[in-house]
Amino acid sequence: MAAQEKTALGQQANEKKGWLRAHKWLILRRISQLSILALFLAGPLFGVWIVTGNMASSLTLDILPLSDPYVMLQALMSGNLPVMEGLIGVVIVLAFYLLIGGRVYCSWMCPVNIVTDAAAWTRRKLGLKVSSPFSRNTRYWLLGLTLILPPITGAIVWELFNPVSLMFRGIIFGMGWAWMVIIAIFMFDVFISQRGWCGHLCPVGAFYSLLGTKSLLRVSASRRDQCDDCNDCFVICPEPKVIRPALKGADKGIGPLIDEMNCTNCGRCIDICDEDVFSFSSRFKS
Repeated sequence: MAAQEKTALGQQANEKKGWLRAHKWLILRRISQLSILALFLAGPLFGVWIVTGNMASSLTLDILPLSDPYVMLQALMSGNLPVMEGLIGVVIVLAFYLLIGGRVYCSWMCPVNIVTDAAAWTRRKLGLKVSSPFSRNTRYWLLGLTLILPPITGAIVWELFNPVSLMFRGIIFGMGWAWMVIIAIFMFDVFISQRGWCGHLCPVGAFYSLLGTKSLLRVSASRRDQCDDCNDCFVICPEPKVIRPALKGADKGIGPLIDEMNCTNCGRCIDICDEDVFSFSSRFKS
């Protein structure tokens, strides 16, 4: 056990599974995030209009409408009635996230996740131990605030500050003060609050976690009897509190399924475990 404690994070998985398998789901996430950005930017930057709009509301190939239900809810509360195309887009997106988990948005779609992952990597490399001054429930209070402001102001106030929107607009029109927001999130996560933005403050993640309460796609500690207590999964997980019940709950009659709404289905626990304790599964499998 002493030797395991001195082993660098992920080293055992790299040695046993090879670097590619030990980073498979991380690589696929980056491909997903960058591909989504590329599809949106291909039109304004290169004149190839596969997708028009932005991550709040878009139309793919002039056929498939997609609308962010969180933005739509704010629009409704500000007194703006959606068009039929927008409603259809919301239904499609809701169905998708209800099946695969709401916070899949955070780990597979959101470009800010690349920034916060980079901050987590930097913090580990610097050996910084920082705790958060904020409760993880703070994000739900901020979510409530973003839904209270629209009926008061008649506007979708959150979109003025949403880092995803700022980053998207900045890439097309020039980053401007969007750079300050992105750098502030990075520095905040490195020096002030571990996983502070995504794990404690972001109201978008809070909203999508509520959508994922009963989603079908789940990570399961299906081989938890093989766990060697290396602790790598807890270190790498953006929401480490979701792991313990599934991994250590056998003596309490808790199944191996990670059934917590804040699991992002990022797959990093699968990647980093050299014993292959974790795997993607469904709600209906034990």
